[in-house]
Amino acid sequence: MKRVLFVEDEAAFAVGAIDRLQAEGYQVEWAQTGMSGYERALAKRFDLIVLDVMLPGKSGFDICRDLRRDGVNTPVLMLTARGEVVDRVVGLKLGADDYVQKNCEPVELMARIEALLRRSSGSLVTAAKCAQLGDVHIDLRKHQVTRAGEPLTLSPIEFRLLEYFVERRGALVTREELLENVWGVHGDTLSRTVDVHVAGLRKKIEADSRYPRFLLTVKGVGYKLAI
Repeated sequence: MKRVLFVEDEAAFAVGAIDRLQAEGYQVEWAQTGMSGYERALAKRFDLIVLDVMLPGKSGFDICRDLRRDGVNTPVLMLTARGEVVDRVVGLKLGADDYVQKNCEPVELMARIEALLRRSSGSLVTAAKCAQLGDVHIDLRKHQVTRAGEPLTLSPIEFRLLEYFVERRGALVTREELLENVWGVHGDTLSRTVDVHVAGLRKKIEADSRYPRFLLTVKGVGYKLAI
């Protein structure tokens, strides 16, 4: 049974969403303040954290940032009431894996949750097991990435993104393809999500992310991993 931590102070919204999750067979814990959610995420193992941006005591942004700093790589789905681009971009840069507006249809919320859980369980088939990008070594079988022999820390979504590029090394990969196969969503309305995560990944695997040698942009189309 998958375990979900739901961090949300708005009781009416939380109760409805949790009831639906439990009806689908998930085990859910509910935290109503930022600090209690943060402490539970540190103390227990969850398969997914659903995290509101606006929380009393400690914001969702701060929680996400601090969890990643503390080495907690549990997938995070952020909830935003306003749906503003700046909220989404900030959340993604701080380590969130996806976001959804709180006024979305319940079926969309469930679909995002299921997609994140499916991806985190390693649903992508690994074809190419290893790759070398300068002094960065990637071993997909061992789930390890190192730079000059030292471990390189990637968020779960960054690793899945890198895995997808390695599997398709040398081939053009569109934003739409990445959204569908890495994020589990259709369409190009979230292409900024892809760009933000690719930029973050470049900073970790490229010697100089301003002049990438390996993870290249194909202008107006997508990306290509050149090895």
